[in-house]
Amino acid sequence: MAYPIQSKLVIAVASSALFDLTESDKVFKEKGEDKYRKYQRHNIDNTLKKGVAFPFIRRFLNLNMIFADKQPVEVVLLSRNDPETGLRVFRSIKSYGLTISRAAFMAGRSPYEFIPAFNVSLFLSANTSDIEKAIGAGYPAGIVMPSNISDDDNDTELRVAFDFDGVIADDESETVYKESDLNGFISHEEKNANIPHNSGPLGNLFTKLAFMQELERKRQLEDKSYKRVIRMSIVTARAAPAHERVVTTLNKWGVSADDTFFLGGMGKHRILEILKPHMFFDDQTSHLTSSAGNIPMVHVPFGVANKKR
Repeated sequence: MAYPIQSKLVIAVASSALFDLTESDKVFKEKGEDKYRKYQRHNIDNTLKKGVAFPFIRRFLNLNMIFADKQPVEVVLLSRNDPETGLRVFRSIKSYGLTISRAAFMAGRSPYEFIPAFNVSLFLSANTSDIEKAIGAGYPAGIVMPSNISDDDNDTELRVAFDFDGVIADDESETVYKESDLNGFISHEEKNANIPHNSGPLGNLFTKLAFMQELERKRQLEDKSYKRVIRMSIVTARAAPAHERVVTTLNKWGVSADDTFFLGGMGKHRILEILKPHMFFDDQTSHLTSSAGNIPMVHVPFGVANKKR
């Protein structure tokens, strides 16, 4: 029997994250809403190109094929469009074979208020205002950054990478760093090495993905030929001795990552370009770069790192 939505791992995605809406946005900005609606009606059967979040979402939905009896994950479309102009988006969804059936069409309004109604653990959008409102309301959300799209059908693994402070965990330690210096931060972390952090904006997403990994481990025990799909990584600017509190936090939460990188300020792109995650989440835009521009990245505008001066 399928899980009810309140028991599922739910990701909400805006059409601006799932598809490349460059041409559509240009029509809207240059010609206005009426011309935009006519443009979408005229192109209703022209399938939209894949957007930055598409490879991540496709693989995420494939988890329901692995656990067909449970259907433990769901993707919901949260859109600023009205239902009529949203028809092209849903026809594109159908064309790609994505199993997305639930949606909210807000006819120009931000959809962020409905995040808790759908039990959402992550809302992805390219609309900065919508994401900032969501984070401000305490909801889990991230801005999809522009990048080159790569979606290899033969690559079935779902690779997700997270920064730690301000993403998985709260911004307590980042606040200490901002208010003192590196030595003050290290001293604070050594003193609190055995005290776990509170959850950050994507802490719930991380723990639910870890639960999905546990389902995979059980499957592997039952079927030795089964190859695990989810690979989670933490890529943080922390280094020893500040690494201990990360370990303490994850142990307290009863979760773990497949890979954890303590970089001590080294450029994160050096690791990400080898890991090749389908999504990397960080609260600081200075870390959201890659030399080839082909790492799908999401800015989580949370905490002290994003306070306006």
